[in-house]
Amino acid sequence: MAEVATFAMSDQLLVVVDPVARRTDGESVRIAKDVLSAGAATKVCLPDGPDEFARALARRGSRRPVVVGDDRALTRAVSLLHRQRELAECVLAMVPVGGALSLARSLGVPTGAVAAARAVLEGAERRLDLLVDDSDGVVLGTLRIPPVRAFDAEPAGATAVGPGAGRPWLRTCQSLVRTLVPARGVTPVGPARLRIEVDGSTLVDLDQPLESVSVTPGAAGTAEVEVRPASVGAEATPLRAEGHSVTVSGAHFRYGADTEVWGPVRTRTWVVRSGAWGLTVPTAG
Repeated sequence: MAEVATFAMSDQLLVVVDPVARRTDGESVRIAKDVLSAGAATKVCLPDGPDEFARALARRGSRRPVVVGDDRALTRAVSLLHRQRELAECVLAMVPVGGALSLARSLGVPTGAVAAARAVLEGAERRLDLLVDDSDGVVLGTLRIPPVRAFDAEPAGATAVGPGAGRPWLRTCQSLVRTLVPARGVTPVGPARLRIEVDGSTLVDLDQPLESVSVTPGAAGTAEVEVRPASVGAEATPLRAEGHSVTVSGAHFRYGADTEVWGPVRTRTWVVRSGAWGLTVPTAG
C-alpha cells in the first residue's frame, strides 16, 4: 500500500458525479466541482444511470477519473474497470458525498468535500489489494458472512438493494457488476454450517456451527480471515488465518461485500490480487 506517485496540478480530470450524490447533497457536489475546476482542467459528467456511468469511464482517454459519490459509487467504478480489465492502469480518485462513506474513510480518503478535492489535486497514488471472486466480483474492504443489516440500509434519497427497488438504473448497474442477484431484507442470523478453506487447508469444517466469518485484504498480498464459532455460554475463541485464497462452501449462504449483499450461493472462492488498483489519497505530512 505504499504511495508511489504524486500528481501535477496540470493533470486533466474526468469528474463523474453519481446521481445519488446530486440528489442527496448538491451543495457538497458544487463545492467539489469548484475546487477541482480551480486546480486542474476538468470535464464534468453527470450520468443518469449505469450505462452512462460506464461510458464516461470508458471514454476517459488520458484524463484521471474522479468519482463524486458514496461508497457504492466507488465500488461501482472499481467493478466496471476490473471487468473491462483496465483497473491496473487506471488511478482512481474520489470525493465522498452521501450517507455511506465508511469504506472511503477506511481507505484513507478524506470525507470532507474540500479536503477530498484537494487530495485529488495534490495527493499520491496508493496501491491497494483487491479480493476477486470466481464470479469476477470484487471486494475492496471487508467480506462478511452473514451480512449485517448495515449493508441493506440506505441514506435518504437512495434506493434499497434488490428486486422491486424504486430506481431501475441501480438494479441495472447491479446486474452489470455482478452475476449474482443481490439479496434484500437479510436477517443478521449466523450461517448454519460452512467449510472455510484458506490456501486449500481447512480452517473450520461443516461439523462446527459458526456465528460469523470476515475476510479482509491484509498485508503483502494476503487475506486476513476471522471465524467466530457459535457458542453456548462463554464466548468461543475466534479462529484466524492468513492466505492468498479463501473458499467458503456448504449450505446456501449470503455474504456482504463492501456495500452490497449477494447470494445465496453454495460455494465461493476469493483470491487476493496484490496491488491490483490505485487510489489517490492525501500525501503524508
